[in-house]
Amino acid sequence: MRALTVWRQALVLSWRTWWGSSTAGRHLDALAAALRGMGYGCVLRARSPLLWVLVGGRVLAAIGVRATPGGTWGYVESGRHHLHPCGDAEAAAELVDRFLKHRMFPATW
Repeated sequence: MRALTVWRQALVLSWRTWWGSSTAGRHLDALAAALRGMGYGCVLRARSPLLWVLVGGRVLAAIGVRATPGGTWGYVESGRHHLHPCGDAEAAAELVDRFLKHRMFPATW
């Protein structure tokens, strides 16, 4: 029974993510504005709501937005790692800044 409930929840969240692509785009716009303020380049891909974060012309991160339980939304990196709940783009941008610095300069962490 538990497996069916987990499967059903995953299906509903996938549907909400697909159906709410305009909501995802708004959250990514807010994150892009915060990251541009930190000096990163950002390209928003509208077809698959995805934000590419650029450093020196190279894509270092691809960030998307997914529906999460409880009717909320969350930022995810490349569809794998949950980063931060949507709503506070400044805090999410600080988190993205930290993990990008770790990727650019791994020996300093």
